[in-house]
Amino acid sequence: MSVHFEEKSGVVPCKTPWGSWYQTMEEVFIEVNVPHGTSAKEVKCHLGTRDIELHVKGKEVFKGKLLDTTVSDEATWTLEDKCLIRIILMKTNREAGNCWTSLLEGEYCANAWVQDQMQRKLTLERFQRERRAAPGCGCERGGESGGLWGPSPSSRASPL
Repeated sequence: MSVHFEEKSGVVPCKTPWGSWYQTMEEVFIEVNVPHGTSAKEVKCHLGTRDIELHVKGKEVFKGKLLDTTVSDEATWTLEDKCLIRIILMKTNREAGNCWTSLLEGEYCANAWVQDQMQRKLTLERFQRERRAAPGCGCERGGESGGLWGPSPSSRASPL
């Protein structure tokens, strides 16, 4: 699972009639508002590699083909406070360029502005991960390397 990137940079939710969905490079999060007092026994959720289906209290909330493939054995759902279902899907393609434009094929599409903001967040997430993953890259300001601002004055060789 990801390092909960959304906690660091905020999420860009795509609002739907039943709640919202959002994504990171690795995961798609679905939040479904359900009537207060809903029990887990009243929730029927199928999470497939390419399909998803959710029923609450015998009523279909959504059903269809996911926009892209997911790792079905890593998918989970939880019922929180008896009023919110949270579904987490692990993307198969975890590249920053794999920004889902909708949750299901042709349904729950992000509008142009939301889509642009989602893509920006994924690009920022990729950039931040690359910077953290490059040891000794001089990404931090200060120190002997001076990072992005060049060598610090004390580390420059003085001409003779």
